[in-house]
Amino acid sequence: MTSARLARVGLLLTTIVIGLSALAGGAALVLGSVDSSLASVLSPSLDYLEGSPFGSYLIPGLVLGFVLGGVHLAAFALIVRRSRWWMLAGAVAAFDTLIWIFVQMVIIPFSFLQAAYFALGALEAGLVMLALGILRPRTAAPA
Repeated sequence: MTSARLARVGLLLTTIVIGLSALAGGAALVLGSVDSSLASVLSPSLDYLEGSPFGSYLIPGLVLGFVLGGVHLAAFALIVRRSRWWMLAGAVAAFDTLIWIFVQMVIIPFSFLQAAYFALGALEAGLVMLALGILRPRTAAPA
């Protein structure tokens, strides 16, 4: 498998996983902030938002769903269509993930999901670099 193909397949997988999980997570945060009976099931404790500019998870949920989820699903569509913009879309998606996690880590306590999504964002960035030829797979040394 060529580097560009490997990068494209990897970006297809990461963008759809992050896109769909961001949509689901955003919807859960929004529903939890709109319906207080669902808040304990769908949203983290409001204590996490103390000292932040947010009084509820409504705005973070909308940003998570529409910005992070939307960017990733748009990138997925461009990659599937083999658009000439697919690598740029992958890079934007990667930076979007990393920025989301950095901001989240400033506001709320560390969780395993933050580490997992940080790793996925770093993987996306690496896959874009692989597609651009910046990273190259190691070749066997001549005998």
